[in-house]
Amino acid sequence: MIKIAVFASGSGSNFQAIVDSIQKGELEAELSLLVCDKPGAKVVERAQEANINTLVLSPKGYKDKAAYETAILQQLKEYNVEFLVLAGYMRLIGDVLLEAFSNRIVNLHPSILPSFPGKDAVGQALEAGVKLTGITIHYVDEGMDTGPIIAQFSVPIHENDDREQVEERIHALEHEFYPKTLQELFQRIYVRNLD
Repeated sequence: MIKIAVFASGSGSNFQAIVDSIQKGELEAELSLLVCDKPGAKVVERAQEANINTLVLSPKGYKDKAAYETAILQQLKEYNVEFLVLAGYMRLIGDVLLEAFSNRIVNLHPSILPSFPGKDAVGQALEAGVKLTGITIHYVDEGMDTGPIIAQFSVPIHENDDREQVEERIHALEHEFYPKTLQELFQRIYVRNLD
């Protein structure tokens, strides 16, 4: 079973969806570690409730991104983590982790990339007046939401929708399809490793 670490910064609803999918046997992975950059984030509480090991490190305590990621990497090695799953992690991944986990880092973004990359994708979509948005699951590279796309799923934006309604629809997609897509991805990796 593939050993994963989930990186998150906020409330952790996608982290919870991953935990639930593993517990139901729908996602065959071992969640070895939660990595969080925000002490006090709700996701840490969720991890503790699920008995998942947590690493909470504030980047402010390190001289630069490389030093910060080196500290994370040491822990990832200790837990024999093989794959990184970003779920609402609000930092760009730097060279240290990109090199150590080349083609083994995925992210979930709340838009149909390449439209509306970066922060506040829902706000960007509403401002642009588009009729469709959704989610993108993609590999992580050095850019902002620029890595190769693995899967995309869409939802409509209706004329009188407010932000909350659109976000609710997007969260429903994320919670259903992120674990499913990870399972398909891990199965492909497993089959490749058998060859």
